[in-house]
Amino acid sequence: MDPDLQGLAPYQRIAARIIARIESGELRPGDKVPSVNDIMKSEKVSRATAARVPGVLRSRGYADAVPGVGTTVRSPKALTAGADRFQRVRQGGDIGTGERVEMLGAGTEHASQEVADALGLNEGDEVAWRRRRYIDTGGVVAVSTTWVSRAVADAAPEFLQEGPLPKMTFGLIAERTGRRAVKRRDTVEIRPVPEDVAQHLEVEAGTDSLVMINNYWDQHGEPTEFAIDYHGRERGLSIERDFPES
Repeated sequence: MDPDLQGLAPYQRIAARIIARIESGELRPGDKVPSVNDIMKSEKVSRATAARVPGVLRSRGYADAVPGVGTTVRSPKALTAGADRFQRVRQGGDIGTGERVEMLGAGTEHASQEVADALGLNEGDEVAWRRRRYIDTGGVVAVSTTWVSRAVADAAPEFLQEGPLPKMTFGLIAERTGRRAVKRRDTVEIRPVPEDVAQHLEVEAGTDSLVMINNYWDQHGEPTEFAIDYHGRERGLSIERDFPES
């Protein structure tokens, strides 16, 4: 076994080997990735294990679910380095002062395919969500929604309350479950604003928005939380970082 894959769950090892085939060019954009049945036969694993592999490939940007076809390869998205943090969201120059947060709601719902993939669940599983709106002197900065599994919400019931959390979500998860967030990935895309977000972002549904997607993983490589931020009109993202002393 590849030493780099030791310690990973079986479905993660299988996904990593398929990703290696994609990155080497053996599997190209548009090619079908191994099906659940193919994985069961070639890897000698259960259906439950094999069924988690396509979700990993989709959540990491290596594959798409195509109706009537199956899961196919796509070119991986360019991702920010894990240590990079998007520190401020600004409109033009340095005018982001006085930013405040409005809690828009919290509750449970059945997971969409995207949320299920990101949390390592099945589509339709119950998940918990929190939604917030950030506003500064220039108007609405962003509308942010965070999802966690129902098991995490049960361990941290404050997540489903509409008041402020006692600490950041990943800190609350670590405190209540022992699952420490050790890896974060930030993905930036342009997406149309869904209807349930548009009213809070104060734009028409379907308007293109700059979107940041956040995935978090714990020390065992399992996903802990997932978030999508839709940014207000004419907003941009600014990255600040400190250079190490030479």
